[in-house]
Amino acid sequence: MDRERLRALLDAVIGIGSDLELAAILDRIVVAACTLVDARYGALGVLDDSGGLADFRTHGLTDDEVAALGEPPAGRGILGHIIDVPEPMRLADLGSHPASVGFPPGHPPMRTFLGVPIRVRDKAWGNLYLTEKQGGGQFTADDEAIIQALAAAAGVAIDNARLYNELAASQADRERLLIFRDRDRIGRDLHDLVIQRLFATGLQLQSVIHLVDTPEATDRINTAVDEIDGAISDLRAAIFSLHTDTEQQLSTTVRGLISVVRHQLGFAPDVKFQGPVDSGVSEPVRIEVLAMLREALSNVARHAQAKHVTVTVSVSTQDLTVTVVDDGCGIPPTAPRRGLANLASRAESLGGTFTFGDAEPTGTELRWCIPL
Repeated sequence: MDRERLRALLDAVIGIGSDLELAAILDRIVVAACTLVDARYGALGVLDDSGGLADFRTHGLTDDEVAALGEPPAGRGILGHIIDVPEPMRLADLGSHPASVGFPPGHPPMRTFLGVPIRVRDKAWGNLYLTEKQGGGQFTADDEAIIQALAAAAGVAIDNARLYNELAASQADRERLLIFRDRDRIGRDLHDLVIQRLFATGLQLQSVIHLVDTPEATDRINTAVDEIDGAISDLRAAIFSLHTDTEQQLSTTVRGLISVVRHQLGFAPDVKFQGPVDSGVSEPVRIEVLAMLREALSNVARHAQAKHVTVTVSVSTQDLTVTVVDDGCGIPPTAPRRGLANLASRAESLGGTFTFGDAEPTGTELRWCIPL
């Protein structure tokens, strides 16, 4: 092997080892292998646990050729032979080997062949396949040696990338645990300090109502008590949100929210799900929907005097629809509309709509429609 090829091999090894993204490493390996031995086509097959191919990356094929081939190979023929016998193989004519099964329709013609296994920690991990030596010649013993050296370096780079990914995942798990611990601490502080103090303040205000003579002052005290109750409800919902994993399924988090607001309502709302609720809703939409639903149910608990509430979450291929129907006293014409305006604004921020109206025979229906 001459000095120029050794330098090219060294450059290829350095290039492969400079990346820690496994997919990028595999692509670099195939390109480097083709360049080192003047192969027109190259491929790297990653083995699965059953001895087949879990991944198959190619170089040299056009997009049209890749599309014409359809499904990637399953590991039969010459490819399967190298999987079963993980040793280097050089062939002057692919079709002359007993294991050859021919090419599928649309496959470009290939004669000369060089195959070399890739091992990671002495275990067969994949194979490099190179075909069509440029210039019409055959792959040589030097070609085989240089690809074996590249495969050895590739095994080290692949192992390093896998270790890096494991360490990154472990670090992410540790950071996530710390976040959950912080959420627990914040939740306890909100419950033990803030909610208890607000509750005590509300009780004190209620205890002095009989000492007030003017109706206007009584109304103001009652309004302040209602606001405190609302703040307590919002804080409890916020504590629930702190303990809600954003990766949980939407149906699970909605049921969890229902279990929180049932204490405010005095009964458990009915909840219905329709369509791919847990797979068809992105995280940003899911977070906003939970916030809107929490606010709507808190308003029902505070103002509607309802005995029954139904929540319906429906997902189609185009949109997410959420409805909240109660049998309460309805929305008085003179009632403040700040909460309704906030619900509308949240829906509009997601490109959706929010509507409300009377339910039959009594009560209110709220409806959000969010495009997906």
